[in-house]
Amino acid sequence: MRSIVVIPARMASQRLPGKPLADIAGAPMIAHVWRRAVEADIGPVGVAAGSQDIVDAVEATGGRAVLTPPDLPSGSDRVFFALQSIDPNHDYDLVLNVQGDLPLLNPDDLRLIVAGLQCEGAEIVTLAAEIVNPDEAADPNVVKAVISFDGHPGSRGNGRALYFTRAAAPAGEGPLYHHIGLYGFGRSVLTRFVKLPPSELEKREKLEQLRALEAGMRIDVALVDSIPLGVDTPADLAEARRLIK
Repeated sequence: MRSIVVIPARMASQRLPGKPLADIAGAPMIAHVWRRAVEADIGPVGVAAGSQDIVDAVEATGGRAVLTPPDLPSGSDRVFFALQSIDPNHDYDLVLNVQGDLPLLNPDDLRLIVAGLQCEGAEIVTLAAEIVNPDEAADPNVVKAVISFDGHPGSRGNGRALYFTRAAAPAGEGPLYHHIGLYGFGRSVLTRFVKLPPSELEKREKLEQLRALEAGMRIDVALVDSIPLGVDTPADLAEARRLIK
């Protein structure tokens, strides 16, 4: 099956407005994310851009971007809209939704998602890493994935997502897992997903992936060793600049 990557990016971040165009080592952040996705070498890479400024920045880097309507409610909706323009003939079976604020993304993580989508019955694949900083367990900004590993919690490899939450879960002894917001969809699964209305748990936790679980979709989770730095605040941006420099 052939895969394609679409990166949703918009300027209206509450904590760091305009962050797709934030300069990191002489290039806008969205350019760094685009390059990392290209390095994965899993298929073409496009950007679902929420404004013309982002389109211009991506095209100046040598990439392709599609201007999306401003009223689309989620990143998945923006990915789906852009996909109709980038791949109108449905040449690609697998669609990766890559956040536009991960300038230090590991290209191997995208390859891992594609490998997971090749498994029989897989509909959606995402990533998680074991939480090692105890402060993250209580932090509602850190989404936790509750995962079943074929009846052997804590074993390495792919597991099945049972739930996602901002609370520290599950209770009791054992590891907690930090969810990483990268997703791979089967093309038909993405089409079905964006047509579903927001679910009650999704609205309560403010986590889009719960819509899929409530609709009975299967989400597989692959474990990785580290969490890519997401740029959500000025402090995150300063750290990204330091690391890339």
